[in-house]
Amino acid sequence: MTKGRGTYLLFLIPGALLLIAVIVVPMVMNVGISFTQWSGAGDPKWTGLDNYRKLFADGTFWSSFRHNLGLVVAMAIVPTVLGLVIAAALFDVVAKRFGPRAASILRACVYLPQVLPIAVAGIVWGWILAPEGALNEFLSKIGLGGLAANWLGDPDLALWSVMGVMLWIQVGYPVVIFMAGMQRADPSLHEAAELDGASWWSRFWHVTVPQLRPEVFVVLLTCTIAALKVFGPIYVLTRGGPGGATNVPSYFSFQNFFEKTQVGYGAAIATVLMVLILILTTVFLRVQNRGERS
Repeated sequence: MTKGRGTYLLFLIPGALLLIAVIVVPMVMNVGISFTQWSGAGDPKWTGLDNYRKLFADGTFWSSFRHNLGLVVAMAIVPTVLGLVIAAALFDVVAKRFGPRAASILRACVYLPQVLPIAVAGIVWGWILAPEGALNEFLSKIGLGGLAANWLGDPDLALWSVMGVMLWIQVGYPVVIFMAGMQRADPSLHEAAELDGASWWSRFWHVTVPQLRPEVFVVLLTCTIAALKVFGPIYVLTRGGPGGATNVPSYFSFQNFFEKTQVGYGAAIATVLMVLILILTTVFLRVQNRGERS
């Protein structure tokens, strides 16, 4: 028994070493650098909590978090709701009327933006949303030229445009997770509700959704974390502009690290973001465990 357990632990060593090298060591180094003033060259100068005092008094930092709340809505809350409805429609309607293959094809189409490289998707959407891009051209063709705008260059529209792009990218993930969860759901409950005369919406809300509670928690948690640490789409689409209208903490940290060479300050931003993600993860897991026990 002890020998078998020792053999089992041997297989965990490569993963543990990789975890330490890729995650633990950089995380500890980042936290340490956040207490220093450093330009990236020479020796760091210990400054204690100065970076954090400066950070919590920085209006740009707090505005970047407000922008991030909008992305949480676009990448977590709205995709979860839409994903539930789309998955239920594919599973209950399309699969039954047109066969599981048609539902699988449509599911793959919805999931396709998830597998596209973000650089490619960002370049395409940048072309679509440009002042002379496809969207404004389409609006002009159908007689709605008055609605044309500089979607990524207007401070009042840029964040909404990025949120729309992120919703398009993100919605396929919950659809796949929820459709997988529906396959383990008890079909007798749906049959009983249907025999009792319940409508499709009633069966969806009172039968399907409660059975998908674990999947809902997983999707909300992973999508919220993805929204909090989003960087690639912001970098490709707007670079945090115009005028900081789409700046988020991860990009703000990048700016201080590499553009302003304020490495200690950038590390403090990253540390605060890491702590926030850890707190949210703990809260999500405790709520999920409490719900499963009840």
